[in-house]
Amino acid sequence: MQLVLENSVGDDTATEILGVSVVVPCFNEEASLDQLFERIASVRSAFVKQLELEFILVDDGSSDATASGLESRVLNCPWAKVLRHSKNRGIAAAIMTGMRAASNELVATMDADCTYDPMQLGSLLEKMDEGTAMVTASPYHPDGEVEGIPGWRLGLSRACSFVYRRLVKAPVHTYTSCFRLHRRSFVLGITLQEEGFVGIAEMLWQIARRGGVIEEVPVRLTGRRVGYSKMRTLPVILAHLKLMARIVSDRRRTH
Repeated sequence: MQLVLENSVGDDTATEILGVSVVVPCFNEEASLDQLFERIASVRSAFVKQLELEFILVDDGSSDATASGLESRVLNCPWAKVLRHSKNRGIAAAIMTGMRAASNELVATMDADCTYDPMQLGSLLEKMDEGTAMVTASPYHPDGEVEGIPGWRLGLSRACSFVYRRLVKAPVHTYTSCFRLHRRSFVLGITLQEEGFVGIAEMLWQIARRGGVIEEVPVRLTGRRVGYSKMRTLPVILAHLKLMARIVSDRRRTH
């Protein structure tokens, strides 16, 4: 996919800038906001001649100063807006809220902690074409990298992706990455039952079962530098098992 389309007319060159919305779910990320805005400002600067980026920051019912911190920071950022959930609903619910509010057909999602370098957005865009519904970042791809992630969390995530890969049959190695690029029109046809972390895997499954083409890009995943993880391990494990059972049941019913 070409990020910049150039059409020569006489001696002049007309350049079309591609519009991309970026949804960033935020829950109790007060400590991460300075880093987040520094990184997204760098991304905007790096792609200024290629992309018109819109950032949609979704406060998912934070109990700290995340909401006010977002509001104060976007005052001088006409390219960003803040949406709020009155109570915490989960990362997948926040993504869907941002997706519905997006102005563009191409919508990226990224973590507020920037454990995936937002500059890798360019790699996702290069993989997207007219026939693709989703491109996902894939640190578990043979060419991907992981650094600084606690062993228990990495093991859980890898194990889940391993099982999903065999159940869903989509040709990707990572099912739990929030860093993705989507076609908005395809995703809005999906209703998620899981609104939290497991909804990330459910979204990929729902796209695949509807015949959507899913691609992956090997990327580097690093540990958090600021803030803390909000994942509650046991409830997430149980929710993954529940989703896996749904997938098995769906396959039996449709085959």
